[in-house]
Amino acid sequence: MAARLLAHEVADLCLGKPPLKSLAISATVRHALAALKSSDDTHISIWTCDHHQTAQSLIDNCCCVGKICMVDIICYLSKEDNLKSPSSALDSPVTVLLSRDPATVRLVNPSASLVEAIDLIIGGAQNLIVPINRRTKINSKRKQILKQELSFAPTTHAGGGEFCWLTQEDVIRFLLSSIGLFSPTGAYSVESLGIISPDILTVNFHSPASTALGAILTSLADQTSVAVVDDDGILIGEISPFTLAYCDETAAAAIATLSAGDLMSYIDCGGPPEDIIRVVEARLKERNLKGMLEEFTAYSSGIPLISSNSSSSSEDESSPSPARMKSGRYNRSSSYSSRITRRAEAIVCYPWSSLVAVMIQAITHRVSYVWVIEKDCSVVGVVKFSDILEVFRSHLESMTN
Repeated sequence: MAARLLAHEVADLCLGKPPLKSLAISATVRHALAALKSSDDTHISIWTCDHHQTAQSLIDNCCCVGKICMVDIICYLSKEDNLKSPSSALDSPVTVLLSRDPATVRLVNPSASLVEAIDLIIGGAQNLIVPINRRTKINSKRKQILKQELSFAPTTHAGGGEFCWLTQEDVIRFLLSSIGLFSPTGAYSVESLGIISPDILTVNFHSPASTALGAILTSLADQTSVAVVDDDGILIGEISPFTLAYCDETAAAAIATLSAGDLMSYIDCGGPPEDIIRVVEARLKERNLKGMLEEFTAYSSGIPLISSNSSSSSEDESSPSPARMKSGRYNRSSSYSSRITRRAEAIVCYPWSSLVAVMIQAITHRVSYVWVIEKDCSVVGVVKFSDILEVFRSHLESMTN
């Protein structure tokens, strides 16, 4: 059985994966915003070529330079200069959103081993880009009918080849399906395995949310979250990139004007209460942030701001209803996923929680980390997928010896 697990290739984890959607590096932030709002994915890949218009000879040499999500746009618009003129900020090149670390996205061969994939993730990769072979493509087509959208296109290269990408969650889910092979490691506590990281990002409940802007960007890069704590260090909730990714761009106004505690209410799954919306509007007026105030007011009134740049074959996708926009979220599909309905409540475990229990918690809530707390709810640290993968990597290495 161990040999069977080690024989798995990256392509085996790609079965059923839809083709990756792309955006050219020449696009603007506004194009990226429209593409994200038209997609069921939380991230869009950025490439050095335009897969709609570029000649095939150029596409053959095209490469992925990174990925972006709504959190990148929200944090970018939250900067002081961009709050004054969000419309101008949206016309900036999409490159302003890209991570400076090129290792976050790595291209791998479909025949690469499971161990090689784990090594890349441990080394800092967040997404592995994998060419879709014929077997993967057949399974993918059974699951999804591809939409033809103006904003972005499936990533197609020479010979009609397409790509998908794997995440840390995909690898963890795959390993969990074979957890019996790692017995008794799965039953060990996260404390005994030494995978509780004390390096956490926190913000006080009463502090301005804007003071956590840097922490939010760091947590996005680390695939963790920002813990919201009281004066005694007790965990109250979190500001999670996984939740922010399903908000619209006007969350930038909330970050600029609300406390960390109020921001949790704003981004919660039910959408911001009317009284918090009024607070945001009032504080934008006080700071004379006319540009953001106009956009925020227009959005809360149900007027789409980017409709001219977000054409779609489906009116429901390209023109969000007032009810959807007032909620502070843009619903990418007709039904909410478990990820979208996540609240600002933190997912927690204890030092004595078992590894397998923590894995199940994280996968169930579609996050790549779990907070570790004591009985009094004080924060001990965080368990991340990347640290969990190091445990499995050591176990897999022992299987080969």
